[in-house]
Amino acid sequence: MTAPALAPLQPKPLTQKTPGSNSDQKLIDQVEHAYSSGVRNYRNGNLPQARLDFDRAVDMMLYSGADLNTESPLSAEFERVVDAVNALEMDALKIGNGFTPPQEATPADVASEATLTVDPNLKAKAQAELATTVSDIPLVMNDPIAGFVNFFSNSPRGRATLTHSLTRVGRYKAMADRVLTEEGVPRDLIFQAVAESGFQPLAVNAHSGAGGMWQFMPHGDYGLVRNGYVDERFDPEKSTRAYARYIKLLYNQLGDWYLAMAAYDWGAGNVQRAVQRTGYADFWQLYRRNNMPTETKNYVPEILAAIIIARNPAQYGMDSITPDPALITDDVNTDYAVDLRLVSDIVEAPLQELVALNPSLLRLSTPPDMSYVLHLPPGTAKLFAERIAEVPESNRRYWRYHKVMPGDSLEAVAKSYHVTVGDLAATNQLTERAALNNVEALVVPAAPIAEPVRTTSYVAHKGDSLVTVSDRFGVTVEQLKRWNHLRSTRTEPGQRIHVAEPARVSAGASRGRSRHGKRGRSVVSETGQYNTSTARKSAARKSKPTSRKSEHATNKKTTKDKSNPAPSRKSANRNTARRIKK
Repeated sequence: MTAPALAPLQPKPLTQKTPGSNSDQKLIDQVEHAYSSGVRNYRNGNLPQARLDFDRAVDMMLYSGADLNTESPLSAEFERVVDAVNALEMDALKIGNGFTPPQEATPADVASEATLTVDPNLKAKAQAELATTVSDIPLVMNDPIAGFVNFFSNSPRGRATLTHSLTRVGRYKAMADRVLTEEGVPRDLIFQAVAESGFQPLAVNAHSGAGGMWQFMPHGDYGLVRNGYVDERFDPEKSTRAYARYIKLLYNQLGDWYLAMAAYDWGAGNVQRAVQRTGYADFWQLYRRNNMPTETKNYVPEILAAIIIARNPAQYGMDSITPDPALITDDVNTDYAVDLRLVSDIVEAPLQELVALNPSLLRLSTPPDMSYVLHLPPGTAKLFAERIAEVPESNRRYWRYHKVMPGDSLEAVAKSYHVTVGDLAATNQLTERAALNNVEALVVPAAPIAEPVRTTSYVAHKGDSLVTVSDRFGVTVEQLKRWNHLRSTRTEPGQRIHVAEPARVSAGASRGRSRHGKRGRSVVSETGQYNTSTARKSAARKSKPTSRKSEHATNKKTTKDKSNPAPSRKSANRNTARRIKK
């Protein structure tokens, strides 16, 4: 992947250090190292790895156990990193989020830059075709609509963008038909998403922050969950249901589907005031009297043009369009955090596929403190259930699952995952010299991504003492004594020493008894390098509430009201800052 759009970007250096405790400064140094690695990968166009680096930098602070509400060097570092990552992520929207294709211009975006002309012959044919066109909303033909029909069917760029939209709609049409019907909304309103996003579930408007297939604004409450892990504006089904309820509310207020669509773009209050000014509760009367912004005047005709073409594709030379297959998934409920890389290991599907199936996840993990429906490739739910049971729940955020291949050995697997042979063997109830001939898979006790200690035990060498070991791993001598039940600082060559708090996995997993975690809580290093979600929740309380945008907030050429929709994030891939600051 190349990233020409990223080259001019000059991230602010994170070098403004404030004197603090040695432990804080050590953590700050580690954070800056992870951030710098992210910047290098970002500039090289390796967005997936950059995303992991930036996640790691922020996670180090979130899980450090420090109170980020207080004025401290670590809190200041947190603010600097979050702001810098947000700047990078906003720029990355221009080329995609690293896992999905770059965001494509919508038909509405393309049409806004074009000069529309009316083809009289095309208009007449379209008018005649409407007599036999079946639709659950009223369809008319006039010059504004005819201009968009001509643009989408005959202009190369207009035709290309509408073709792409009508191809993508295949993934979501069956779902949308069901949801719109359940909510008592005309099914043809699905084509309003042509104007909003071109059926791109991760679309984000860089001007307004509106996001998702239905472009909900970054504030308000439409029953869409949004927290540090999930933004349901980007969930196709849940956002479609929120859209259906909102557009029905607008229809009930205004009594007309055309006015409801206009209100979705401009705001119900603005439409109601225009009706009051003119005395006409009719979209076309407001159009003729120029009582709406240009964007809203064009918004409804372009949606109607898309419906007309979609209902009669052969007449407009689009009968060769093959819609994408309907999106089919296996769904499992999770009420624990599980890393998508572990899920990828378990169901043997590419990470990118899992990210695409779960666009509402802001991070590569399900949320730890709420129920989440994890979408899996079809036919993999049973496999997931069987294999995830082998990984203790408290370790699903960072452990891995390795399917043993011919030629694998404990040493080779341990090396590839940066764990020790001893830890790998103990986790899987094997000896360190065991062959893997009859072993189907290994649970890998990978260290937490935010934990600087990449192993939980250390084999002492000649000349080692607890003093040298404590210095090597950033822990205290007293902690090493307590974890290893030692009374002196002496060590023997070959002696295995716990360098992170040992804990036993609770019984119940068919595989994976280990020293590294207890069911029901996260492993906590007493150095403060890893903690439960308490730190994340505490940091979240520091957030500044987002303001409710007025109906006059500028979006491109006019407003984008949808007055209360779900909260936002600054990017389509993951938003560290809004995770904390909202």
